[in-house]
Amino acid sequence: MIVDYRKVNVYQEDKCVLSDVMFHVDEGEFVYLIGKVGSGKSSLLKTMYCELDIDRDDAEKAEVLGVSIPDIKRSKVPAIRRQMGVIFQDFQLLHDRSIAKNLLFVLKATGWKHKSEIDKRIDEVLEQVGMTEKKDKMPHELSGGEQQRIAIARALLNYPKIIIADEPTGNLDPDTANYIVCLLREICQTGTAVVMSTHNVNLLSRYPGIVYRCQDGKLDDVTAEYQKIIEEE
Repeated sequence: MIVDYRKVNVYQEDKCVLSDVMFHVDEGEFVYLIGKVGSGKSSLLKTMYCELDIDRDDAEKAEVLGVSIPDIKRSKVPAIRRQMGVIFQDFQLLHDRSIAKNLLFVLKATGWKHKSEIDKRIDEVLEQVGMTEKKDKMPHELSGGEQQRIAIARALLNYPKIIIADEPTGNLDPDTANYIVCLLREICQTGTAVVMSTHNVNLLSRYPGIVYRCQDGKLDDVTAEYQKIIEEE
């Protein structure tokens, strides 16, 4: 089990935004989080990569990659994050350096030392997202969709067991959004789990997966509901 949450309460500052969360992600699963802005989607994702804390008293169980999130020491957070890829709506690329140097920065920060291995891995992830020819470009020279593909390449660098994508298509046009989700689905088929928050429910019929909905402070598995809609279309 990649993520195993049982009766977890999720807080944003002092406000409980989701209560009694039951949420599970296994290897190779593609999981959607849907819901309105402010419904708790991003907060739930942040608990998975330790941006938001989970208190021991607010969870029966909260494990990510076999690690108890309420009990994790801050010094151990980088180690668990190395097993994840995180993708944001606003890309979060470093604009003072080329695409290759953006990827180099991440690899060096996560312990890669040998130039030949670093260069090989950069080429591999750029090829995987179809961006090899953009290697020496600066981020501002790329379109929004191209920047998001670079963000996905960055997320893949350390062979993650799970990719956490927070509204990765939010700033993109429909065609580019479809391409990005298709790319994430292909990555998922290699065994990497993907958890993606989105407000674009049209994607769910094109690229089916497990669906959880954040609404009124609760998280519900609504996969069957969306499967029925797809079958009726």
